[in-house]
Amino acid sequence: MIRIRTGYDVERVILVYGDPYLAGIAGGAEHWSGERLEMTHCTRLKYQLLWSVVVKPEAKRCKYYFELVSGDETWYYFENDFLTKEQMEQDGRMFQYFIFPWMNAADLTRVPKWVKNVVWYQIFPDRFCNGNPARNPQNVSQWETRTPGRSEVFGGDLEGIMEKIPYLKDLGIGGVYLNPVFLARSNHKYDTIDYEIVDPEFGDNQTLKELIRQLHEAGIRVMMDGVFNHCGFLFAPWQDVLRNGPKSRYYHWFMVNRWPFAKEEFSTRGGQFYSFAFFAGMPKLNTNHPEVASYFIRLCRKWVEEYEVDGIRFDVGNEVSHAFLKQLRLELKRINPDVYLLGEIWHDSISWMRGDEYDSVMNYPFVSSINEFWLDPGADRRELEYAVNRCFSMYQKQQTEILFNLLDSHDTDRLFTRVGENRDIFYQQLVMLLTMPGSPCIYYGTEVALPGGHDPDCRRCMPWEEIASGQHDTSLLFVKTLIGLRKALPACRSMNIRFLYETDNDRLLSYEKEGEDGSRIRVMLNCSQKAQPLAPSGAVVFSNRWDGKVLDRDGFLILRLPGVFLSGQITNGESAKTEKEK
Repeated sequence: MIRIRTGYDVERVILVYGDPYLAGIAGGAEHWSGERLEMTHCTRLKYQLLWSVVVKPEAKRCKYYFELVSGDETWYYFENDFLTKEQMEQDGRMFQYFIFPWMNAADLTRVPKWVKNVVWYQIFPDRFCNGNPARNPQNVSQWETRTPGRSEVFGGDLEGIMEKIPYLKDLGIGGVYLNPVFLARSNHKYDTIDYEIVDPEFGDNQTLKELIRQLHEAGIRVMMDGVFNHCGFLFAPWQDVLRNGPKSRYYHWFMVNRWPFAKEEFSTRGGQFYSFAFFAGMPKLNTNHPEVASYFIRLCRKWVEEYEVDGIRFDVGNEVSHAFLKQLRLELKRINPDVYLLGEIWHDSISWMRGDEYDSVMNYPFVSSINEFWLDPGADRRELEYAVNRCFSMYQKQQTEILFNLLDSHDTDRLFTRVGENRDIFYQQLVMLLTMPGSPCIYYGTEVALPGGHDPDCRRCMPWEEIASGQHDTSLLFVKTLIGLRKALPACRSMNIRFLYETDNDRLLSYEKEGEDGSRIRVMLNCSQKAQPLAPSGAVVFSNRWDGKVLDRDGFLILRLPGVFLSGQITNGESAKTEKEK
């Protein structure tokens, strides 16, 4: 796939491409001329157009340049400069073409394809389900759906997750993302004491293996949380450093800047050593050090080989060493080429997405884009199109298809609270989540509109009694239906998307999608403060606040469409019509 960004003044882009040696040996006197191919697939960004085309060089190498048309002007874009028609015709010019020298199989970006068909479910173990009260710690709190204290423990465990596997399967979940389960002194377990031992509050190593076995038996994949950027204060190597300082064999496992230092300090803002977010209780691991890298590579090999996990999510994934990640990927992909390596990164992650580190990242820019459109009633629907298109054009196509999309998590406020507990807007945003390309994730409890502000409020206990009494049947049915549609209609998962502007309502969001099987859907979301009369074609497959003629405020409509997807060239920000449409 070859892509180029231009300004909105560019009306056409033609790719001229071919084998570098078509006219003879490079550097000779031969005149090279390639095949012309119009780049008709175009995506609108806020200040640019993104043009793309897929070519298949038969000899695995490619030389190319671009022909840019704007009104009466035509410019030829090479690696070093823009040329005019007259300059193109000058004898003796040594053109600096774009070159893709050779497509080595080992250098191609390969990702686990199964991920794009999975709907994930994130579980914070202590708050999901208490399956074995005998494991409860002494200070356990009563299971209640309320704002928890920052240090409270409620007794959720791995057996509780096993107990709810039928619930997950019925919901349509295809993958479980587990927050950390290994020995730690906090309820969130991101301050690891021992990476080899499952925390007794959750079970033991055998319990974890049995949980993974049962999830796999139910057709559900498993992704573990890898906390390799930092450890807990009680991690044995760190304790050895605190006792022995520079004489410790583990001294260089960490990033100590000054010795000695006051061990009772809560913060590291004084610079005595590096830690996670200046919190002294989570000293930063030196993943540049060969011994640290070897330790965690061995650990991950064990997770993949012995526990048979399907994926690893890397906590604070933008702070561990690139060299470590490259080495780790090689090791794990040798064991299981389909293991899913996911980085927790909240921003543009291109540095980690070159094909030799992460398969994918958590798509927090998507969360932000969705939130800002609904937050600002004055935002035009084009702003959301630009933002969404940016989110899904940052990386290679195969990586975009498995981006980890989410709307809330243990690190954010909950979606239901963020939208002001407006159930209709809550539903609208879930519709967007589950009709976008990528691999969507439901945070435990979001399927029943569980409220909650920022940490620790976003980590409330799962309301099982309320679910059993039927209080959340409406929300559950909604999420089940959406997940079912995503699984049944490949168009929901597709990257082929076209935003439409058929009404004057700047807050009526409308887009069409086409699947690889030719299935087509149209999604319409009325985000305005007024009802919108509509006469859409197609079969209604799912709707809310739609009476057959009018889509009420905060309503949505999903249609299944017949025919072929009408893709076309984009000119000055508008969809070009096909001859049939004209």
